[in-house]
Amino acid sequence: MTCKTRNQFHVGASVCLLAGSLVAVSWAPHADAQDAPGPATRKVNYSPYPAQTFPSHVYFGDTHLHTSYSADAGMAGAIVGPEEAYRFARGEEVKSNSGLPVKLSRPLDFLVVADHAENLGLAPMIAESDPALLKSEWGKKVHDLAKTGTIEGQGAAFNMWIAAMQELKDPFKGQEETMARPAWKRLTAAAEKYNEPGRFTAIIGFEWTSGPNGDNLHRNVLFRDGKDKADQIIPLSYYDTGDPEDLWKWMADYEKKTGGKMLAIPHNGNLSNGLMFDDVTLTTKKPLDRDYAERRMRWEPIYETTQPKGDGETHPALSRNDEFANFERWDKGSFGPVLKTPDMLPREYTRETFKRGLAYEAKLGVNPFKFGLVGSTDMHTGLVTTTEDNFFGKVAVLEPSADPIRFDEVIVGRVPADRARSNQHLARETSASGLAAVWARDNTREALWDAMARKEVYATTGTRLVVRVFGGFDFTAQDLERSDFAEQGYKRGVPMGGDLKSASAGKAPAFLVRAMRDADGANLDRIQVVKGWLDASGKTQEKVYDVAWSGDRKPGTNGKLPPVGNTVNVKEASYTNAIGAPVLTAYWKDPGFDPKLRAFYYVRVLEIPTPRWTAYDAKVFGVKLPTDVPASIQDRAYTSPIWYTP
Repeated sequence: MTCKTRNQFHVGASVCLLAGSLVAVSWAPHADAQDAPGPATRKVNYSPYPAQTFPSHVYFGDTHLHTSYSADAGMAGAIVGPEEAYRFARGEEVKSNSGLPVKLSRPLDFLVVADHAENLGLAPMIAESDPALLKSEWGKKVHDLAKTGTIEGQGAAFNMWIAAMQELKDPFKGQEETMARPAWKRLTAAAEKYNEPGRFTAIIGFEWTSGPNGDNLHRNVLFRDGKDKADQIIPLSYYDTGDPEDLWKWMADYEKKTGGKMLAIPHNGNLSNGLMFDDVTLTTKKPLDRDYAERRMRWEPIYETTQPKGDGETHPALSRNDEFANFERWDKGSFGPVLKTPDMLPREYTRETFKRGLAYEAKLGVNPFKFGLVGSTDMHTGLVTTTEDNFFGKVAVLEPSADPIRFDEVIVGRVPADRARSNQHLARETSASGLAAVWARDNTREALWDAMARKEVYATTGTRLVVRVFGGFDFTAQDLERSDFAEQGYKRGVPMGGDLKSASAGKAPAFLVRAMRDADGANLDRIQVVKGWLDASGKTQEKVYDVAWSGDRKPGTNGKLPPVGNTVNVKEASYTNAIGAPVLTAYWKDPGFDPKLRAFYYVRVLEIPTPRWTAYDAKVFGVKLPTDVPASIQDRAYTSPIWYTP
């Protein structure tokens, strides 16, 4: 054997010869390599990746999970705390609130424990008989009721807290340092403990729970920062204010004070009775102006469009020509006394709000509703369970069970399904949903938060299907097949959440879409592009295009594509991937493009039908399947739009 060292070559090399054959080579020029002979003087940057900065990976997680530290969870039976929530999200088996073993099929990439700011940590303080709690007359009373161990006592304690919330009378006003701050520090400590950059990200957050007259205006607040900055504040609560504009001011004050960063994510416009995307401000009732639009988009760049309390993409009354619009609806009303009326719907649903945003942009010069899309769970169980075969309910009392119980004069529990109620909604109407998918370079707080801020995110209704979209004026169908697909997408176009501006003469936007099924899930039915635009008369329009689909189906005379079929065996709660496709790609150029008109485009990807969670319940518990909800479901993804501005 002959071996020459780097000193002999004067370069960073080690070359070993065995029996006359080169078996290992690695070299890189040293500073003195000018003296080296031949090709060793050439510096070659062989690996292309050090120079790449564009997002290279999609990360799946939940921006909206509640644990026992949320009063409406912990006071209603949730005992899973933030540590167990993080462990579960990281892939560990834990015990559910009812004592059942539960585990994810695969770990998540990130999690936001977003417990309600209002009386944060009340239930754990009761469980621990916290001395600060017992010093309060109200705290001692609610503690003693809850500690009776009876359904009646726990119900009375819960009702005491609900009454305080409804009257907006904080029972611990002036005691924030001894009540809210210790609970907040525990939450931030848990996030620090389980945050592991590159493997799992624990983003610090909380929920601000505005509910005027019972109408939902809730926001989840996410920190880009760690415990050192987050601990400098106590989360803003509904007791402090119910106006989103006050929340934005509070967020601005936080950033000024700490040098940190925040964003907020609204959710459940479908329960806002028209307030979530209203045409006037909440308190002053002034028409939206440019300043409002700029502030809203500064602080709320994304929106949670799908979750257990209903899917918020669109509504059949708003999208009459969309055969997939009637999906997992929850629109009977808000949590208050006012009933839903049809005129509220345009100010509640995502697609219609995107359309109205175009009109506002034409009028104000700024679009107040130019947000990206995510899904999340809003589970009040501490458990991120979003797949139909592993759904542990919206709240603890609706975890899988064959034994309904009576709580606060209402029969709850999952089975029999026709007796299970949660508030005014039937438990079976809740969805096993959803997830936030984030395109980023790294699995870190900073990278994920930055991707959310730039809206390079999409929503799924619970599965992990992968979707990538680019829009531009110079793409061709051949670009779908490029080995450097993503690099070219960023160089020559924009990703989801991006902007296209001022088309050149004769140019129309073209879109490249790649979609791949969840590795352990259902095949894909189709890819659709949803377009909305502001026509020349100032009216908003929409159209849904099927741009790729599985099988040899052909659109009918009405332009609609036939259904993909359904392999679901309801009795066995099973399905097969004998239909659909594992991967779909699409090149689509807008055939009706007018360069003078504002527009947006987002992608919707549908899976083939699979059993709904109610079908799994019927099989596992041997009960009758409810007939007023579907036995199967077509899970889907919604990407953030790409906007076009003349």
